[in-house]
Amino acid sequence: MSMLIAKEYAPFETIKHLSSGGNEFWYAREISVVLEYVQWRNFSKVLERAMLACKNSGHSIVDHFAEVSKIVEAGATSKPVVDFMLTRYACYLIVQNGDPRKEVIALGQTYFAIQTRRQEVADYFNQLDEDNKRLVIRGDIKQWNQMLAQAAHNAGVISNEEYATFQNAGYIGLYGGLNVDDIHKKKGLKKKDKILDFMSSTELIANLFRIYQTEEKIKKDKTVTADAATEVHFIVGKEVRRTIERVGGTLPEEIPTPSRSITDVERSQLKRLKHSEKKLLLDE
Repeated sequence: MSMLIAKEYAPFETIKHLSSGGNEFWYAREISVVLEYVQWRNFSKVLERAMLACKNSGHSIVDHFAEVSKIVEAGATSKPVVDFMLTRYACYLIVQNGDPRKEVIALGQTYFAIQTRRQEVADYFNQLDEDNKRLVIRGDIKQWNQMLAQAAHNAGVISNEEYATFQNAGYIGLYGGLNVDDIHKKKGLKKKDKILDFMSSTELIANLFRIYQTEEKIKKDKTVTADAATEVHFIVGKEVRRTIERVGGTLPEEIPTPSRSITDVERSQLKRLKHSEKKLLLDE
């Protein structure tokens, strides 16, 4: 088993470097190649999101993303380009914000220790303001939704229609009979808006718990049909709702809708990050 793991993770291990002080690090440009990003400008977007996640987790960006300059050959000439020396934590934030459809991203998430980010978030979460809490939880939901989609697919949820029904079932259970369209209308959203982007941290946590528990139960029960998976999603959503009721919490459909979408919050924070005192040269 250990040989299999070593073989799977060899691309990450072979590009690992050690500093003069014996600390491990990775170069951003090297890891971008391993993660199958052909163009630096595409990878730089992932790098920016990782830096923002680092900041939101209460850490100094420069401690985990140390900017360095490299000389690269460009035909008959050479030119300096920006690179970054990355800690293991920085690398995990990068794969956490990478394209989840890539198999190598999933391998990277395991290699760079998924518990690392969870622990860091737990340590600093209560110190964050509401918008930053929303950003953190929404990032987790994106990853767990991908895992839930895969579990549902393995259980037999194949067509777009089946998946829409499956997704609706979870919301119906959690929101007391309201489906995706009902929630969308209740929040007064535009057609293009995503309801998850207009949830408070409390509402997002309820949905994260629904998603996580559904994914676990589908796998544990070895669910094998689309109808059965849809029923599991509904039951889990309903049980999460009952839990909220038992502890006297606010039901999700009664939680006020934030005025700003998470996309807007993220965009404004990235803008501030780019125009900080030390400008980040990510586009070279």
